[in-house]
Amino acid sequence: MNDREESRAARVRRALPADLARVAELAAEHAAYERAAPPAPGLAERLAALLFDTPQPRLRCLVAELSDGEIVGYATCAPELSTWEGREYLHMDCLFLRSGNRGLGLGARLVEAVAAEARELGLTEVQWQTPTWNKGAVRFYDRLGARAREKLRYSLVVPD
Repeated sequence: MNDREESRAARVRRALPADLARVAELAAEHAAYERAAPPAPGLAERLAALLFDTPQPRLRCLVAELSDGEIVGYATCAPELSTWEGREYLHMDCLFLRSGNRGLGLGARLVEAVAAEARELGLTEVQWQTPTWNKGAVRFYDRLGARAREKLRYSLVVPD
């Protein structure tokens, strides 16, 4: 099977508890790709608590799975609020595909699945960010018709 045929045979679906160890591995690859610190140990268990061990999970996780069952990508998203807009939107926290699986249409299918999650929640917008140096992602998002807004993202560790 060539890459294009494999892409057509692949599917995007909601993650299952059994997928979370693989999602955690991909998250570590994602962090390395974005030149960030790796996730802390126990990520799969923390994701399980957020996705499956709560009556009304906010976090949603989608996976891109090849026909042989290999999970090669994921997207996570959660509802957030915009004070200026006075409404909720869906924040796509992560979108990642392993390098050998990019350019085959799986990224667009993951984004479509995230948009479907937004529709299911009654939300009309998805927002996300990507590093400015990630020109491949910028081209991909531009091709999808997304528009960029320039901002700096800050993080503040809250001491105990």
